[in-house]
Amino acid sequence: MLPEVSLGLWQNFGDGKPLEDQRAILRRAFDLGVTHFDLANNYGPPYGSAEINFGRIMREDLRPYRDELIISTKAGYDMWPGPYGDHGSRKYLLASLDQSLRRMGLEYVDIFYSHRFDPDTPLEETMGALATAVRSGKALYAGISSYSAERTLDAIALLRQMGTPLLIHQPSYSMLNRWIEGGLLDVLGREGVGCIAFSPLAQGVLTGKYLGGMPAGSRATQGGSLSSDQISERTLVHVRALAEIAASRGQSLAQLALSWALRDQRVTSVLIGASSVAQLEENLAAAGNTSFTEDELAAIDRDAVETGINIWAESSAS
Repeated sequence: MLPEVSLGLWQNFGDGKPLEDQRAILRRAFDLGVTHFDLANNYGPPYGSAEINFGRIMREDLRPYRDELIISTKAGYDMWPGPYGDHGSRKYLLASLDQSLRRMGLEYVDIFYSHRFDPDTPLEETMGALATAVRSGKALYAGISSYSAERTLDAIALLRQMGTPLLIHQPSYSMLNRWIEGGLLDVLGREGVGCIAFSPLAQGVLTGKYLGGMPAGSRATQGGSLSSDQISERTLVHVRALAEIAASRGQSLAQLALSWALRDQRVTSVLIGASSVAQLEENLAAAGNTSFTEDELAAIDRDAVETGINIWAESSAS
């Protein structure tokens, strides 16, 4: 159902990026076989702008291919002030879905996600909202993101009772953030639920841009989702060793990271971002190159270690 590599619009598709650059990336992605575009209500900045911009490009460029595209969006993080603009209530999720559809100019999305587990809202309510979204035809399938293995099992059971099977889970996963190997992948494989891994390049740390230090203008220097404190010399020692393994395979570090994440058949797709067409093309070249020797995997395991980069850990620990 999903391509091996999907394109996420978390970064680079808000109002801070020229629309023509966004258009070029999206069109080239589609030309290269990327049929899945992943959004959320608060992607930007500002919130909602990624959906607005995607909607315009969809209307002007991709509309004839709507039936060939998988478009997903999410709700669960901060979107608007007040008690119903955040978390996992039925009111928030369904109102947000209506708003997302208006911003994108779509009649439905293919996948609608609960973006994170909300310990203050009964899981029955959150899953009931997803089931309602599917029954209404505003979403074709239900998904969850950053849920623990235990909560994922609960969500699967609830949605089955409601007649709306859980299609897919979207967790963070990379060579520097391997938490899903501690039980979640087993649950998904056993229950027949897909897995699409987001941040497989560890928010850019596995692209190679930090091998020589902290470049000006990089994400880590901008005080957003990645801080300079998370890129310690200890982390860079591991990253440089992984880059050497990549070179021995004739790959860039980013290509190695994507190929490695896809090595497990339980991982359906990896979700990448792109700031340029060239970066997109480089990363897509990892598709289909997911075979590793035992020696390569053993070498990778020595440096594919937890580095404290999982900023979504609180949600998946609940």
